[in-house]
This record gives sequence, C-alpha cells and structure tokens, in this order.
Amino acid sequence: MMKQMKFVTPLALSMALAGCMSLAPDYERPAAPVAAAFPDAPQAATPPAGPKIDQAPVTVPWQQYFADVRLRQLIDLALVNNRDLRIAIANIEQARAQYRITRADRLPTVGLGISGNRQTVGEDQPIESVYQSGLQVTAFELDLFGRVKSLSDAALSQYLATEEARKATHISLISSVANAWLQLLADEELLRITQETLKTRQESDRLTTLRFENGVASRLELQQSRSLVETALATLAQQQRLRAQDVNLLTALVGQPLPAEVSNGATLAGTELPDLPGGLPSDLLANRPDIRQAEQALIAANANIGAARANFFPRISLTATAGSASNQLSGLFDSGTWGWTFAPQAVLPIFDYGRNSATLGSARAQRDIAVAQYERAIQTAFREVADALAGQATFSEQLRAQQAVTEAEADRFNLSDLRYRSGAASYLDLLDAQRSLFQSQQLTVQANLLRLQNQVALYRVLGGGWTDAAEPAAQAAGTPVASR
Repeated sequence: MMKQMKFVTPLALSMALAGCMSLAPDYERPAAPVAAAFPDAPQAATPPAGPKIDQAPVTVPWQQYFADVRLRQLIDLALVNNRDLRIAIANIEQARAQYRITRADRLPTVGLGISGNRQTVGEDQPIESVYQSGLQVTAFELDLFGRVKSLSDAALSQYLATEEARKATHISLISSVANAWLQLLADEELLRITQETLKTRQESDRLTTLRFENGVASRLELQQSRSLVETALATLAQQQRLRAQDVNLLTALVGQPLPAEVSNGATLAGTELPDLPGGLPSDLLANRPDIRQAEQALIAANANIGAARANFFPRISLTATAGSASNQLSGLFDSGTWGWTFAPQAVLPIFDYGRNSATLGSARAQRDIAVAQYERAIQTAFREVADALAGQATFSEQLRAQQAVTEAEADRFNLSDLRYRSGAASYLDLLDAQRSLFQSQQLTVQANLLRLQNQVALYRVLGGGWTDAAEPAAQAAGTPVASR
C-alpha cells in the first residue's frame, strides 16, 4: 500500500497543479453598435383591428401565435422531418463530442498495459526475458499555463454556438413554413379571382361575338374582347404554375408529402396574425439565437488567444507507470517485482521561426473578426426589426386603402357594363373597367399577403418561436456560461 501511495502522490500533485492559471484575455461583451431603442414607426391613419399581443414575442409560443390548425399541423411535421433541422441537430452532437474530446485532455488517460521482451546478447548466451504489466499514464500535459483549458473553453463555446444555430434554424423553419403557407393561400385566391375574371370575359366575348355577327359590334371590339380572354387564360396558367410551386416548396420544408387538401378551405382574407407591441428596447435583440451564436464564436476566439499565448511557455508532460515485472510470464502476477516510474518532461520553445508569434497574431485577428461579425449581426438584426415595425404600422393602412379602391373599381365596372348595354358608353370604357378591376383585385391580395408575411417576419426577428428559457447545451456540458 505504501508503494502505491508513493506513485499516486506525485501524480495527484501534478493534477492539482494543472490549470492553475489562464492566459486568455478577460472576456467583455462589446457594446451594441445600435441605438437604445428602435426608431419610431410611421403612424397609421387607421389603427389595425386585428388581435394584439402585449408580451414580448420571445415569450409567445409559436403554437399561440399561429392559431390556424392547418398551419400548426404543417409546422409540427416540418419540425420532425425537415432535413435542415436534422443537420443542425447533428452538428450539435458533433460539436458536443468534440468538446468532450478536448475536455478529456485536461485529465490523464490511464490504461492497463502488458508487455514482454526477450533478447540475447550472443549466440551462446542465454535468452533473457522480461515481462511487465501495470497502469500507464502517457504524455499527460501539466496545464500550468492554461493552454489545454483554453482549448477546452473554446470547444465549449463552439458547442454552445451550434446549439444557438439549431435554435435559429428552428425559428427560421417555422417562419418559412408560415410564409410558404400564406403564399399558397394568396396564389389560390389569385387563382380563384382569375377564374372568375375569365368566366366574366368569356361571357362578354360571347355577347360581343353575337353583336358582331348581327352587325352591331365592330371587328375592333371583337378583337379587343378576345384579347382580354387570352390574357386571362395566360394569367390562369401562370397562377396554376405558381400554386404548384407553392405546394412543392411546402413539401420540401415539411419533409414529407403534404396532407390531402393542405389549405382545406382556408383563405388569405380570413387569416389574421396578432399585432406585436411597438416601442421596444433594442436590447431585446439579445434574445435572438443568431446573435448569441455570434457571441459564442467571439468567446471561443477569445479563449484561443489564451491557448496561443501559452505556446510561449514551457510545455510540461508527464509519463508514469506502476506495475509488476518478472522474468517468467507465469510469475508476473504472483511473484513479480512491483515498481513504478515517474518521468516528467519540459520543453521550452527557443527558436521556432516565428511560428508561435504568428499563431498568436492569427488568434488575435480571428478575435477581431469575431467582434466585427458579432456587431454586424446586431446591426443586421436592428435593421430587420426596424423594417418589420415600420411594415406593421403601414401595411394595414395600405390594405385598407387598396380594398377601398377595389370596391370602387367593382362599382365602376358594374356601372360601365350597364351603360354599355344601354348604349350610353363605349366598349373601350367597359374594357378599361374590366382591366382596372382585375388589377385592383390582384393588388389587394398582394397587399394582404405582404401584411401577413411582415407579421411573420416581425415575430421571427424579435426572437419569437423559441420559448425554452433554459440553457440545455450548458446544462448538458455541466459548465456555466459566464457571458450570459
């Protein structure tokens, strides 16, 4: 027992000395290069009449924000089957494994070894045999200057960054499915409008043909009528193609064939998304996973500077063995001689052609790049939120005004049709009213689509869609994140 203690004591002392200091710079979160609050959005002439949410979007589950059952079903399927999300999850597992590998370097690797050696020094000399067995610790680095610890910290931050990347992918996937579904509803509504317009124009063309055959209408009126019919047919083919492409996009996002009748009677006009509160402070951007991912990359770059600095100091490694040795294999475990070896080694870099200096310079440059990327992520997020807030304040007014235009154009078309049938107006007046009404109906659908998609964008850019307030990655790693 005393012999074992003599071996364990120097190894335990070496482990206690490991990681006594760190040469990594103290991490300080850079100041956000944006204003303290988002700019005031334009005031709408008419306040939106839709539902409102008063709490921060990051606390609103997506199931509550997207209330339509059909849309929620598609999002659920996408979160299970989407390949981009699967890749993000696999990246987390890879980063976690890499972190565990790096963290394991901070502790000695102990193995059980058995070896044998037989030799002779001459032709007539007896064969000498030596057999050994025991525990071995090979080239364990005594981390006095924190090189291994800095590499482990960098690996942890890279692991946490992949977790934030998964959250960002999760949020982006939800918004992509919602936008694709809204686009499908819009194209189905445009398809319905086109079909109704085509039916009206075909009926008008039939009457114009009868009038031409009876000598009442001119050939010019006939050709104008047929031109409108063909234009509607071309638009119909376009809308059918767009709807098919919408279904293909949704299928790719969901990752499996869509349920039958994916829209199932839903209409864009009957879809509403809640308005989100304005006047928000810009520090809400800290909830965005992409910004937290950029910060974790910055923390990793900061830790790599510590590892690069440690390269200038001696690197001490330990090799130790403890076990039994015998001249006979059969007596190795019974009557072998017990012993141990403890062999530290220190290497101090003297002349390396500037390799360590270049490594440190590269680490510092990478830290500067990470700072710029972090600040750029904040600036991009700030602009996205400001744009979405401006849209929330104005798209509802734009839709209201466009709906009023459509109502006026529909009344104008009815009056023009009555006047033409009674001979009080020309056919050109009727054609112009038909074209204006069709265009106005299309613009109304587009304005409503833009309004709803802007609400999806605002929910996404404010960090909505992810409500897990815990830090699962940090908990799994068993290490607190000081930068949070």
